[in-house]
Amino acid sequence: MAADSKIEWTDHTFNPWEGCQKVGPGCDHCYAESRNARFGGGQAINWGPGAPRRRTSESNWNLPKRWNAQADVFMIQHGRRQRVFCASLADVFDNAVDPQWRADLFELIAATPNLDWLLLTKRIGNVGNMLPVPFDFERLYPHVWIGATVVNQAEADRDIPKLQAVSAAKRFLSMEPLLGPVSFRWATWVDRPRMHRENGCEHHLDGMRGIDWVIVGGESGARARPMHPDWARSLRDQCQEAGVPFLFKQWGEWTAHDVDPNGASSHLCCIDRNGGECALSRGADMREKGEPWWHLPAHPGRGTWGPDGIPAGVVEVRRTGKKAAGRLLDGREWNGVPE
Repeated sequence: MAADSKIEWTDHTFNPWEGCQKVGPGCDHCYAESRNARFGGGQAINWGPGAPRRRTSESNWNLPKRWNAQADVFMIQHGRRQRVFCASLADVFDNAVDPQWRADLFELIAATPNLDWLLLTKRIGNVGNMLPVPFDFERLYPHVWIGATVVNQAEADRDIPKLQAVSAAKRFLSMEPLLGPVSFRWATWVDRPRMHRENGCEHHLDGMRGIDWVIVGGESGARARPMHPDWARSLRDQCQEAGVPFLFKQWGEWTAHDVDPNGASSHLCCIDRNGGECALSRGADMREKGEPWWHLPAHPGRGTWGPDGIPAGVVEVRRTGKKAAGRLLDGREWNGVPE
């Protein structure tokens, strides 16, 4: 339930309880649900509507206190504070969780000030009503980072303003699995005399306002969906423009290549703007039948078509496995973290 983590952006994972319910497309292939089923005899007994959440053991709850006591040693070894991802097998702000469990968690957080607690949620709209009252993040909780999972433009438009409204020491986005292109350039009306309204619209990085960190990654697992390199590049470039640390976690199961029109597979697939699958004119998606190739346009639904029948900006992706795909973006690692 808690250990030194292999996740690139944290040092430890801590799960005060286990169980959740799917709330969006990023949850479709939830590894935590699969894990729960594996340990539950084939049935995810702590997942879904009405399913009970399972509180973890007292010994597990004592681990953050041990990490907190080791803070000086960790600082000497690494030159920074420890980060704790809470909760990788649940959601702190899940409606189905006993409120007393959450109160106990925040009591533990307050008692471990030498740890930076990363509370990542898919329910950012619940945060304001579920934080301790009052939530004194400057005095009692200066070590709490609040994060929201965002996987596509629709979720960005809906949830980033909610995250921006939360008071926390740090606010961050986990964009994994990234299922489509996301722009932080939200249209803002600028009043200018004698200018048509449609021409008076400027695009600023309003979506980055108050955001301290962006984590991006592709999906892993048996049914992983691929990520177009341009989606990740665009987010990196927007972060650099806004001065926000950018961490590229992984490609996931798929490795991308530029399309060779002369050697293209006869079975093509794209990802539409909302991350759904759609067959192109050359044939249906053969993924379920063992076909390893997908084709991804960088801007789904808006690409131009070339004479060979392949949309502009398309890359070809082959399932190579998470380890082989790696985490290099344009030939280097991106490990940005807030100071």
